[in-house]
Amino acid sequence: MIFLALVGFILAINIGVLASWIYFLVLVTWSISMSPKLEWSAKYKIKSKPKVSIIVPARNEEGVIFNCLQSLLSQDYGNYEVIAVDDSSTDKTLSIISRISEKNHKLIPVKAPPMPDGWIGKNWACFQGYQKSSGEILLFTDADTIHKKDSLSSAVNTMIHDGIDALSLVPKLICYDIITKCTLPVLSVFLHSRYSPLRVNNPKNKIGYFFGSFYIISKENYEKIGTHEKVRQELVEDGALGRRVKEQKMKLKLVRGENYIEASWARDPRSLWHGLRRIIIPLHKQQKKSAIMVTAFIFFILLEPFLILPFSFHNYWDNPLSLLLLIVNIVTIFLLLACTVIQSHFGLLQKSIYGLGFALGCTVITLCFLVSAFDPKRNKVVKWRERSYYVGSKQHPFHL
Repeated sequence: MIFLALVGFILAINIGVLASWIYFLVLVTWSISMSPKLEWSAKYKIKSKPKVSIIVPARNEEGVIFNCLQSLLSQDYGNYEVIAVDDSSTDKTLSIISRISEKNHKLIPVKAPPMPDGWIGKNWACFQGYQKSSGEILLFTDADTIHKKDSLSSAVNTMIHDGIDALSLVPKLICYDIITKCTLPVLSVFLHSRYSPLRVNNPKNKIGYFFGSFYIISKENYEKIGTHEKVRQELVEDGALGRRVKEQKMKLKLVRGENYIEASWARDPRSLWHGLRRIIIPLHKQQKKSAIMVTAFIFFILLEPFLILPFSFHNYWDNPLSLLLLIVNIVTIFLLLACTVIQSHFGLLQKSIYGLGFALGCTVITLCFLVSAFDPKRNKVVKWRERSYYVGSKQHPFHL
């Protein structure tokens, strides 16, 4: 009797998990197939060519900054400047920027002053770039991005033709190790469910979001939302700026731009882990109850189906409840696989086979959530770009 009650309880939970993955599969398929692409609007040719200031914050990026700046300095737009801001790098980043600027007048090197208390490094660097800018339009991008030569002109044409206040592109995310390649499809399922372009672009929806690798906004509107100074303590500053655009009732558009820009999300398993913690820890510190619920949800959605699978086989041949549990569990895992394979191939434009590593990705994400929630020694410190930020329970992050 106790065994049947236990099976019934677990079955009820797994039916809920199954329903969740049906929802995710429908939403991911809908979002990937219906989200607008930059190509759809790039055909419009606009006569006006307002000056654009491209702002590139960089900290210890000697391995990637050269290719990034070369791609930006090769744009076919014409009326623009590139402001590369060195954020207290300890490597050769600044010397590389300076060397390129000597050969190309469009590049303006900026050495950011020491970061004051109450700021996050990237936010401070972006703010310094804004202060040096002379363009009517600002484009913020990362130092580990590569841009096609018509990415700027396509974005500006789209922005002006459609009367958009702010435009952000979803890049093609480049991964370098097997763990990140297997984890990203799982993570992207949740990103699509929350920050789908179809939701962000809906003026009736309050959700706003920028991809930090490419977002463009007029200087006037950037100042209206408070610049990076308003989000100076946000670890995920691009998301915070996107929310402010929506809060100000401005027209925000998020489009797929994988054919125009490539960006690195994580360069190795270590940066993947810290990138996940950068997202998770502020949630635990600012909304503790909600974070605990999210952590429990992540555990049951991602890891519980695998943990309960051996139990599902117990006595299933002569117990209808056990048989039903087994069927529900197998279908759930199949749906999880379908979501990650679809996301890997059509969403991330990487090989479908990495979607088959979904069990590894589920484990990494779940463990990161659990460690961030329950490890008292580590759940207040976020390491990002070789800096450590302390996130207190009743205070904003500050640099250690």
